[in-house]
Parts: sequence; C-alpha cells; structure tokens
Amino acid sequence: MADGLSIGELGKGTGTKVETIRYYESAGLLPKPARTAGNYRLYSATHLTRLGFIRRARDLGFSLDEVRQMLRLSDDRDRRCDEVDAIAKAHLADVERKIADLEALRVELNGLIRQCQRGSIAECKILDALAPSGRALGANLELSPNVRQRAAK
Repeated sequence: MADGLSIGELGKGTGTKVETIRYYESAGLLPKPARTAGNYRLYSATHLTRLGFIRRARDLGFSLDEVRQMLRLSDDRDRRCDEVDAIAKAHLADVERKIADLEALRVELNGLIRQCQRGSIAECKILDALAPSGRALGANLELSPNVRQRAAK
C-alpha cells in the first residue's frame, strides 16, 4: 500500500462493493480520495480504517445517520464519549424493541401452528386467523362465470 489502494482493493480489503464505496463517498461518510494522474481514485490507510468502521457499524444495524454522527464525533479525539454512548444506548433500545416484537411474533406463530389439526383447508386455523374479521379466506367472493368455469375444471 505504498502509494495507496484502488477502489477495488479497498473493496476487497473491507468486503464492500465498489458501488457501496462510491455511495459512502457521495453521502459524506468517506472523504474524497486523492486521484492519480490518470484520474483513478487512490485510497489511504485512513480510508481503509474508516470504511472498516462503517461496515462494522452497519453490520450491527446502525443507521447511516448514526454512523455519520459517530464518525463526526470520532474526529474530535479529545471529546468525551457521552454522545457516542447515547447513540449506542438508543440503538440498543431499538434492537431490544425489535427482539420483543420478534418474540411476540414467534409466540403467535407457534400458537397458530399448534392449532393445526391437519384437516382440510376449510378447517385450517392458520388461514382463519389470518383472514380479516375471522371470515374464511375466499368466502363470499363474487366470481365471474369464466372464473367459476375455470375453477370447476
């Protein structure tokens, strides 16, 4: 890396697609790289470190805005980390809410599946539970004569 990295090398080094790197540049998350005499992007170790940070934060589910805020804060090395803590705590609360929602979903789906009596579709408790107002799915539909003929075949 004596002279720097090409965009492809930066992508390989961080597991990031070239299009995503360009997007992060345009979004202001990555500083504009130097250019070669041939106008190719030339990335530094700083870009590699910063992109690695962005990737890890995104893998942990932080939004682009949260990543942008943390990067801005990280540029001021003498600053207290209270604001970063607040961002992480808010994100954790959001993750915990999502986990609670998923747990409730799991309980509901398990309950529906346990109700299944392996009977006919007309007796399917899962379809009944998903139908609006408890109406049987497909009940009371007005079908055109052509559709009724095809369904009867």
